[in-house]
Amino acid sequence: MDTKFKIWQGCDRGLCRCAVGRQDRQLNTYDWLADVPGNDEDTDLVEVQFKNTRKGYYHNVNKLELKKGDVVAVESSPGHDIGVVTLTGRLVKLQIKKANIKSPDDIKRIYRIARKTDMDKYYEAKAREHATMIESRQIAKGLGLDMKIGDVEYQGDGNKAIFYYIADERVDFRQLIKDLAAAFHVRIEMKQIGARQEAGRIGGTGPCGRELCCATWIKSFSSVSTTAARVQDISLNPTKLAGMCAKLKCCMNYEVDTYMEAAKKLPSRDTVLQTLDNDYYQFKTDILAGLITYSTGKRVAANLETISAERAWEVIAMNKKGEKPLSLQDGGKAKEEKKPIDLLADADISRFDKVKKKRKNRKNKPAENRRPRQKNGNNGQKDS
Repeated sequence: MDTKFKIWQGCDRGLCRCAVGRQDRQLNTYDWLADVPGNDEDTDLVEVQFKNTRKGYYHNVNKLELKKGDVVAVESSPGHDIGVVTLTGRLVKLQIKKANIKSPDDIKRIYRIARKTDMDKYYEAKAREHATMIESRQIAKGLGLDMKIGDVEYQGDGNKAIFYYIADERVDFRQLIKDLAAAFHVRIEMKQIGARQEAGRIGGTGPCGRELCCATWIKSFSSVSTTAARVQDISLNPTKLAGMCAKLKCCMNYEVDTYMEAAKKLPSRDTVLQTLDNDYYQFKTDILAGLITYSTGKRVAANLETISAERAWEVIAMNKKGEKPLSLQDGGKAKEEKKPIDLLADADISRFDKVKKKRKNRKNKPAENRRPRQKNGNNGQKDS
């Protein structure tokens, strides 16, 4: 079978399988330099991903042959942690710049490829996370703290636990840390996250029917305002603008730049178009299609005329010269709207409702089940 793209077993041509990571690894980066000779020798830096969106960068000081998907034991404070290699080679330098890591102390070492004893400790620590989260919520509630502990992540060796919490205001959790350390006998680290980060950690399906962007590919969150909705002529309905995190949807920022570029080609909303018959005011616009609908009323829909942006600029130029066209349409004649062709206009849709009645075969029925036929008249007798 002929295919346009192929995943080759080696790294010599086509799409390289060494560059593609496991799809269950969030924030996966395609390593388009994986098949370039000398890519791994260029740097010893390695990107390692832990639970959900937490990533770290480490030096491969032991010169291990690492590739995407390898489970490794890395240096931590205290002890070690277990993570999955998600990127190697030159692209790691660019990722470090993006993560704004400037201190060399933030880049630790990779110890080894995880052994069976390391994985046994790792699974044992991970099995405690849910119970720890439930109990920590009860402890925080008992202290009367206005915060929500959304997730708990144990280090690979079980000596440290990271508590991710959400709070609208500043929280004094010094006593909470003491109580958590006494309850779980591990080193405690508190990390504050926002509602968007919590939605990314939990995951889910958006109103578009696809998995949440914050749970799949978004690496950093940018602020979203209602201005993005106004630029795109989206109804300012809070229930429709809010995402699963109860904040404004991140996807509202995706097409803002395109709409703003297209809006530059349209005349101002306050511009009035003058013809021999009436003055026309802008009523609504289709920004991407470049169509503008004008009305003879300022705030009501009356005598609506839809023209292109090019025609609107022509009328504006004529008005500046003191000229008035006969109509807003080209050449003074109204444009005929192009209606879509209905392929089923002449088809009989009701044919799907017809059900063929099967004739009953009386010959196959037993004699005792047959109903006697009646002739015309009363009980088969002729009229006198």
